[in-house]
This record gives sequence, structure tokens and C-alpha cells, in this order.
Amino acid sequence: MPDNTLLIADIGGTNARFALADSAAPGFSKEQTLQCADFPSVEAAIQHYLDGIGARGPDVICLAAAGPVVGNHIKVTNNHWVLTVDDLSEAFATDAVRLMNDFEAIAYSIPALGDDDCLPVGFPEPKPLPDGDYSVAIVGPGTGLGAVGLRKHNDALIPIAGEASHGGFAPETRLQLKVLTALREEFDRVSSERLVSGSGLENIYWALGQIHHVGLPKLSAREIFAAALQSDEHASEAVGLFFEVLGQFAGNFALALGANDGVYIAGGIVRRYPEIFVNSRFRSGFESKGRHRVIMERIPTRLIMHEQPGLLGASYVARQMARGA
Repeated sequence: MPDNTLLIADIGGTNARFALADSAAPGFSKEQTLQCADFPSVEAAIQHYLDGIGARGPDVICLAAAGPVVGNHIKVTNNHWVLTVDDLSEAFATDAVRLMNDFEAIAYSIPALGDDDCLPVGFPEPKPLPDGDYSVAIVGPGTGLGAVGLRKHNDALIPIAGEASHGGFAPETRLQLKVLTALREEFDRVSSERLVSGSGLENIYWALGQIHHVGLPKLSAREIFAAALQSDEHASEAVGLFFEVLGQFAGNFALALGANDGVYIAGGIVRRYPEIFVNSRFRSGFESKGRHRVIMERIPTRLIMHEQPGLLGASYVARQMARGA
């Protein structure tokens, strides 16, 4: 196994991050980011990457991508690539090919995260995961809203994937009800993702303008955060509501999964603004579960600060594949 080439990737709508997985423990090296638009296919991008680092053909291919796995292929959300097991296997002469959703890959990274890779959010203070069985949840806003569970049972890691973010948004305050009413004028159905994602923050900002009868400029999520950092009243209100609803969603998801050992927040949006996040109403939204508040108060929450948890998780899977596990 030490001589094997274990190719891994974390592929989004714009960027594809490639690396070689370490054979001894979860980890990776020779990371390189390519622009998806520069290549007609994932196979072409892989060959370019391998040529660039002087690596031979991969023995194992493990690709995580932003999109649902349907059968043996993934149509990547927001770009033209279609990943299929058969095409990859034929192109690189290996039967060891695995495709997974990007959040499934993040789930596999959880046991490998160190103390410096996570930022505690609220109380209780997180403890190391048990050596035995445990259950956690991972949620993260980005282009969409990712959500996945991870259960360890009898030493096996079992991701629990689904489409929880497309469940209907349930307002819990008068202001949230007004936001829902405004968004219903724009969308036939308002899911959690319509509020908790990059475009979701933009939706919240627009809705608040309607509610307050203020002509707000059309801003991107990044611009809204920038305005909030400058203490802009409406941007600050939008960001505060965004994190509050993220907390509500994360709490609902934790209850549904029985994720009593912790909830991890992933994604670049939150990681770029840790100070705002830690001081937001996230934790109050998370804990506000009526008769089950006591349960929620005992569940620790952490912000993943590792730059590439998707690659870290893919490296774990690639190593297991190489070992024939």
C-alpha cells in the first residue's frame, strides 16, 4: 500500500481541489486547486493534476463533489462536470473508484479533527469524542445548505446523508414569520435552504427591506457581511437572523438524528466570520426547543476551522479502499 497512488478530490461548482491521500493515516499532500471551467471533464482535470505533480496513474480514486450521488454518478451542482464510476474506472484503469457527496466526505473527517481544527461555540465545553459508539451531526451553509449525520457503531463509521435542508422553514419569532411571508411572494415553497445559504442571506436581507419599507441595495452575501462588520443596521440584522435560523435548523437536525455527542458547523461562509458567529444568537436558536431544551443545552457545538475537511475525509475513505476495508 505505501507505493499506491491514492487520488482524492473535493469538487465544487467553481473549484476542484485535488491531492494525494497519505497511506499511513488520514491526511493528504500535494494539494492543488484547479478551475472547473478550464477543463471539459473531471478526467481531463485529473490528468492535468497528475502530470503537474509527476505522479503515475491512480490506484484508488475517491472524489467528493457538490451534488447528490445518483446510482454511480454525480452531476456537479453549478458546473458542467458529470462524474461517473465507469468513466473514471476506464480512463485510469482502476476498479477502485468511489464517489460521495461533499458533506459525506466532511463527515468522515470528524474523527481526524484535532482541538486546533475546531472552535467551541457556547456551552457546554466540547469533550473528545468517545472511543466507543457516538452520534454527531454536521451542517453547513454555502452555495446550498449541507447536512449529514455520522454514527460510529462497532468501530464502523456510518454517514447518514439526506436532504434535510429542503424541509420547510418553520418560523419561531414574529420577525421570522414576517420574513417567511415576504419570501412566499418570491417562492412557491420556502425551505430552510432559502434562508440558510449564501443566497439565503441575500433573501433575508431583501425580505427585511420589504418588512421595514426600506429600499435596500441588492448586495451579495459577502457584501452583506462586510456591511455588518461596518455596523450597518440592516446588514447586521440580516446576519443576526441568518445565524439564529442556522441554530434552529442545526438543533432540529440534532434532535432528528439523536446527535447527542455534538454538532459541527462546516462551510466557508461561517468559517470566514468566526467572531460574529460565536457572538450571534446561534446557540439560543439551537437550544430553543421547548420541552427538550435540557437535551439541547447538553449538546456541544463546534465550528470546523480546518481549511479542507472534505479532503481530509476523502483521505480516510481512500486509505480504507486501499486496505480493502
